[in-house]
Amino acid sequence: MPWAIINKFYPRACENRLDISHPEVKAFRAKFFRAALLNFVIYILLFFCLFCYLYGTLFQQVPRTHNLHILWVDYDGGIIGDAVRNAYNSLRSHEFPTLIERSASQYPTPNDLREAVCNTHFWAALYTSPGASAALGLATAGSNTSQYNTSNVLTYIWNEAKYPTVMDSAISTNLHTLSDAARVSYIALNGTSVFPTIPPNNSAAISIFTNPWTLTSINIKPTVQGTRTVYNTVAIVLILIEDFFYLATINGLYAQFRVYSRIAPVRIILVRDAISITFTMLGSLVNSAAIWAFKANWHVSGGQFALNWLIIWLLAHTNFLVFDVFTIWIPPQYVSMALVSWIVMNISSIILPFSVSSPFYRWGYALPAHAAYELLTDNWSSGCNPHLSYALPVLFAYEVIGLILTAIGVYKRCHNASILEETTKEAMRLRVEAALELEREQDTFEAQESSKKDSQHPGTGEPSRATTNTGTFQGDNEASRRQRRQSNVEALDGEIRRIETRASMLSNIGPTFRLIGSEDS
Repeated sequence: MPWAIINKFYPRACENRLDISHPEVKAFRAKFFRAALLNFVIYILLFFCLFCYLYGTLFQQVPRTHNLHILWVDYDGGIIGDAVRNAYNSLRSHEFPTLIERSASQYPTPNDLREAVCNTHFWAALYTSPGASAALGLATAGSNTSQYNTSNVLTYIWNEAKYPTVMDSAISTNLHTLSDAARVSYIALNGTSVFPTIPPNNSAAISIFTNPWTLTSINIKPTVQGTRTVYNTVAIVLILIEDFFYLATINGLYAQFRVYSRIAPVRIILVRDAISITFTMLGSLVNSAAIWAFKANWHVSGGQFALNWLIIWLLAHTNFLVFDVFTIWIPPQYVSMALVSWIVMNISSIILPFSVSSPFYRWGYALPAHAAYELLTDNWSSGCNPHLSYALPVLFAYEVIGLILTAIGVYKRCHNASILEETTKEAMRLRVEAALELEREQDTFEAQESSKKDSQHPGTGEPSRATTNTGTFQGDNEASRRQRRQSNVEALDGEIRRIETRASMLSNIGPTFRLIGSEDS
């Protein structure tokens, strides 16, 4: 039997167990199930709300694609530009990026378009090359087919490092669709007049007429490696979880060695900050090293590696401080809820750009993960996401506030640790006094029993009537003493439980794990 085998290894597991109908079990059974049901409901509702929050980030993403604005400049001013306009009018919808046309005088050169995209004024820029329509007309007429370049007609500029999966699907794919539709529109607009002019035996001219251009991509930072899909999801989650678990380990170490009751608060603050800074620094270093180890053909430099390390370090230390604030100021039963909520909200702020999410989620600008991802994107694309003006202040605000609150928290924990030692000593004193009182009462009882035996008649061994009456009176006194002793014991037990409950509340410093190698304290 499996149970027999288990009992063989754990023979005392079933010793001195109470029956389900025992009064003591009945006393706490209702409280147990009430607390279990309350937490059951709270966690179900919490995770339901978190799932809704997370899914809400992705909800109706495609119908908001029109919020992605693409700059369109027609340097050619010919029929190719007309074809692009007609194609866009046929494709225009909530599920297609918005094409915003500007004059060539506003953006005189393609380099100005690149700057507009680099400065995130637009998600991409599309333009026709000067003289493209005239060159195409000559090529279809067979005049300059050898010099005609189909790649120098319609070009778009974009930055794939900025939310690469969104850029691929919503920007690059849709612009290729627009280019294909513009080719069809060009033939519809110009086919009747051009086709008779094509030399019948000129295959190059016929090929140019049927395929007048190929959409050219100028990608500011190509980001095609497979690992790119986790940079704004799993990688950030692991950073947050790493911080939380090490914080819990450090808390366990401080509790095990009773640091808060032995060391001065200022020294504790300095040591904790040094530990957290060192840990997050090394953790961020190996995180960045892993990104660079699997970057494949992603062209990023050593200087970008150093900045990547510093940004992740700032994010990690910021969150370490946030989690420490949680464990200091939030009641312990709610810390796990705060942790998972913080992780979900931070990840939701960087899964998708705010342009394709509900406006409600734009409060995520205030979250450290979003600020850090903006800095990382700026670093990866060599400055083509210049949002440092708000991203750095957000992170530094968390850093400064976190350092202040955790420093105050050290004083709080040291204060509680001192009171905890006092209450623990008081509980121990009461227990010792209770044990001595019981011992004195036992000695008194034994002395009374001995006196009663001496008062009996020596011949018959029977007590006299007077002795009997005295015994009855003494029995009454004994019952009264027992009742009084029972009341005193119950009152003392209540006082000890109250002290121990207070000590338990004071001793809580948040989630704690035992540190490996710290068996001796």
